[in-house]
This record gives sequence, structure tokens and C-alpha cells, in this order.
Amino acid sequence: MLLTAMLCLTATADAKKKTIVKECWPNGETIAEWFRDTTKVDVGQLGKRYVLTDYGVRQGTNEIQTKAIQRVIDRAAKEGGGVVVVPKGTFFSGSLFFKQGTHLYVEEGGMLKGSERIRDFEIRETRIEGQTWKYFTALVNADSVNGFTIAGKGTIDGNGTAYWEEFWIRRKWNRQCTNKDAQRPRLTYITNSQNVTIQDVRLINSPFWTNHIYRCDHVRYLDLYIYSSTVDIKGPSTDAIDIDVCHDVLVRGCYMNVNDDAVVLKGGKGTFADKAPENGPCYNILVENCHFGTTHGCMTLGSESVHDWNVIMRNCQADNTNNVLWLKMRPDTPQHYEYVRIENFTGKCRNFLLVRPWTQFYEKQERDDMPLSKCNNISFRNIQMTCNVFFNVTGSDKYELKDFAFQDIDCRDYAKEKAFTQSPVEGLTLKNVKINGESIE
Repeated sequence: MLLTAMLCLTATADAKKKTIVKECWPNGETIAEWFRDTTKVDVGQLGKRYVLTDYGVRQGTNEIQTKAIQRVIDRAAKEGGGVVVVPKGTFFSGSLFFKQGTHLYVEEGGMLKGSERIRDFEIRETRIEGQTWKYFTALVNADSVNGFTIAGKGTIDGNGTAYWEEFWIRRKWNRQCTNKDAQRPRLTYITNSQNVTIQDVRLINSPFWTNHIYRCDHVRYLDLYIYSSTVDIKGPSTDAIDIDVCHDVLVRGCYMNVNDDAVVLKGGKGTFADKAPENGPCYNILVENCHFGTTHGCMTLGSESVHDWNVIMRNCQADNTNNVLWLKMRPDTPQHYEYVRIENFTGKCRNFLLVRPWTQFYEKQERDDMPLSKCNNISFRNIQMTCNVFFNVTGSDKYELKDFAFQDIDCRDYAKEKAFTQSPVEGLTLKNVKINGESIE
């Protein structure tokens, strides 16, 4: 299998027949011009400013201001929309719900800080871990908000330490304690929305997942600082960005350091996940110019995915990641990952590519027509990494691996076994691949 070209050549209809160069997704489809538009949203054009302190919201106190802040959001929506401004100072809150026409701006020096008490977060039907449940809402919630924007140089702080401590205490006496058992809110949760931009803000210390989008499209994450503790009291399952049944998503210029995966594609789990209407695919996902600190995976497909395609991660650096690309294969879920490309990547990692069965909280049911899971058309090029293991790929009778391509690879691999030996991939292509200075054909 040949590496899919990044550039498509098409001819114009004018007399000179000039050639226009267009970028393509791994399956050959043209990448839309929307992905080139990294212009920041001008918050000044979004309407009236509703500064929290102008409406009686108190800062600098531990008193939870949820109701007062929500009144400001509701007033902005009722008056035709506008920007809810968090000024300098710290404002404690439980779950907030933004409405169509409202936006959030956190000024430099301003902080929206989550309550450390779970009772301050409403329980509603929500999407969590690939399923639909009644669970705790996030600190910042928005549903059906076309054009929603979160911006500013300030901070949204989930105040997660107490939640993390409780999680690890629960795990001491119950190794099967799940994320839902630990009862933690996410930091942001946006659903059923289009043309969303989250830019410039610091998103830190989330009790659970940091950013979660579900059934959204044309979402941009631009120049964000996303952080949770990876030492001492670690922030469990604090994924940076969870993309769940979404398409056309751009993650650009972000720094991510979290105690779990950075960018994660999700879409459902379970033996009949491909039959459930609330589940679905993720496609047209572009991650570029990002810097990964400590993470479990820079790009992870699973553990709750059904079908993912047209995924590109490029021009990135990893300082201390466990895995650059992690394909989690659930034996209890029909999965298909295809047309994924990783290119122009540097840094250090434990595994550059990790593919293996994923059985955490495994719940397989009987199904006579259970599809065989697949990974195909996965490509890598222009990679310079130092790895414990470059190619860590395990086969299984529950899935097939086909058409993996490696081009222009120059990596240090500290594994005892030579890379690519006993590969379970059908159609493995190597071109200009050097591991520990040795060319591999």
C-alpha cells in the first residue's frame, strides 16, 4: 500500500489551466477551507458585555456563586445575547448552562473556579464514557449553541484535587471503581452545536475529563493551555479533549499535560454500539502544531469508539508521553479505525504506536452477527522520536490490521527486539525507515 498523498492536484477551468494545490484527508477527500481559518474570534463583535461584578456576583469569597452567575447568563440570553465576562478575581461556581447567543470571556487575571462539592453540580441526562446516563453536569455546559465562544487569557479551574483524592481512596478498597462511581464533574461539555471556538484560555485541574464535545461539528480549539496534575496526587481520567460523535474538529497550537489521554475520539461502546442511535462516528479531525507534556496518549482512538476516519495529527512535539498513537481495541465493541495519518512528529515517548486489546470494564454480550473490528490505512511519515518501543502492535482474532505505512522515519528504539519483527499487519510498507541508525526494509 502506498502512502496517501497529502496534497491533491486539481486543474482550474481558466484558459491557462493553472494547477491548484489542495490538501487532502488520508482517504483522498479535499480538506475544506474551514480548517485553514485560524483567525481568533473578535469577542468585541459578539454583543453586549455582561461583567459579573456589575450584576452582584461576588469574587474573592468561597461562597458558591452559581445562582448569581446563572442569572447573568439568563439575562444576556433574554436580552438578545452577549458576552458573560469573568473579570479579575476568583469566582466559585457549580454547573452553569450557556444558551444560544451567549458567550464566555475570562479576562486575564480572572478565574472561574469549580466547587469542590459534587452537590453543586446538577444531575441531568448526559453523555459519559460512550453511553447516555443521568450523571453530573460540567462546570461549563452549552447545548444547541451555534457560534458559541469561550475566550480570554484567564483561567477556568476545576478545583479537582479533592475529587482526585476521593477517587484514589475509592480505588484502594475497590479496584473496579469506575469514573462514574467516583462522581466527578467535567470542566466543559458542549453538545449539539456548530461553529464553536474555544481560544486562549487556561483550562486546568478538571476533576474528570477537561473538554468534552458530543454531536458537534466545526469546533476549534485554539492556543489553549490544558493541564492537570501528573505527579503526587494525579488527576485521574482528566483527558484534555474528548471528541464524541463529532466531525470537522480543529485542535491547533495547544499545550496539553494531563494524567490520561490528550486528544481522544469516542463514539460509543458495547457489543451493540453500532446499532444504538445515540452513537456514531468521528471524522475529519485535524490536530496540528501542538505540544504534549506528560500524557497517556497524544492521539487515542477508543476506548469508546465505533468508527473513526480521516484523522491527521501533524507538526507536533511530545516531551513525555506514553503513546503517540494509541489504538484501543475493545473485544466487546465492533470498531473500525481507518485513514489515520501521523506526520512531522518529534520528541520522546514510551510507545510510538500502540495497538492492543483494551479490556477495562469489559462487558461482552452475545451477538451472532458480531462484526470483526478493523484498523486499516494507518500511515506515518517524517518522524524523529526517541522511544522505549517504536512499534508495539499486538494481533488478535477479534480484529484485523491492514495497510500500515511508514515513510521517512528516523528513531531511537530501546526495545530488545528489532522493530517490525513478527508484525501482525497485512500490507506493511516501509520506505526510508531507520531504527537505531539501521535501515529497515
